[in-house]
Amino acid sequence: MRTRILAIARRCLLIWGALSLVGVVVIAGVAAFQLSPGNPKTDSASPHDVRFVLNGCGLGDQRIEKVIHSHVSSRSFTGDHLDAYAIKISHIELAEITKETNDFRGRWYRGDQLPKVLDDAVGFAGGWLHELPWFPSEAEFRSSEFYVYPWSIYCHGVRPSAAELIFIRPSDRMVFYFGCKT
Repeated sequence: MRTRILAIARRCLLIWGALSLVGVVVIAGVAAFQLSPGNPKTDSASPHDVRFVLNGCGLGDQRIEKVIHSHVSSRSFTGDHLDAYAIKISHIELAEITKETNDFRGRWYRGDQLPKVLDDAVGFAGGWLHELPWFPSEAEFRSSEFYVYPWSIYCHGVRPSAAELIFIRPSDRMVFYFGCKT
């Protein structure tokens, strides 16, 4: 009788262990999927979500009219991601982005007059634009029609491996944000 009870207890513990293992595998799989870089949120950003873009370059978030497009990927364990936004703003004066400044935040550069490090960062961004069919092309960014604000550029050696760039096309009041780390 005692051996029978031990055999039943052993089977119950074995079943409980197997179910627990399956549960752990499922939870780990869901967590890995959520944290993987291949799970983007597309066209779901609100003006509240993109305030940091206009505040970061000193233009102010009160100008946001509408978020036209957005792409926000999940972060991998190493922080790799690709985020991009197309934002319609209410107004922009060319004088605002062409004035010389000693502000700690930096300055805007015309697309056809980029310093070398910013030109390399625009090239880095251009390598990811196939993921963003609604984003302007690298050639457009290098034209006099666009201005570029370098928020941050990280390099391994002399090649960019991460960049956060803000582009503005004053003619139609469009702001484009590109943030990527590989």
